Amino acid sequence: NTPRGQLADLELRHRRRARCEDRIRTAKDTGLANLPLHDFTQNRVWCAVVSLALDLLAWTQMLALAGHAARRWEPKRLRHRLFTIAGRLARHARHTVLHLPAHHPWAALAVGALTTLRALPDPG
Repeated sequence: NTPRGQLADLELRHRRRARCEDRIRTAKDTGLANLPLHDFTQNRVWCAVVSLALDLLAWTQMLALAGHAARRWEPKRLRHRLFTIAGRLARHARHTVLHLPAHHPWAALAVGALTTLRALPDPG
């Protein structure tokens, strides 16, 4: 309802607002919809944990997941498809190996994401 302004500026403002609303919706889906604890300090810690989870989700989607669909998945879909894959950790020759079921429909995407993350250079 802005009476005047350049169309490009108005569209940029609208896109920024939509991105902000997407982040708010994602935060609510991740655990910010309700504060489960009774004390204010405990709920501050809960908000910090939710913020950390949001950052991890955003960085994982940006760095590790390939394909447009995987990058645009909401937290509920990520939990349902990727984070619920039952895997086994095994140690062999001082290495930890993650075994994922080959018959799972999203196992290839998870393996690709882990391979991509391992290929990244160390930040330090």
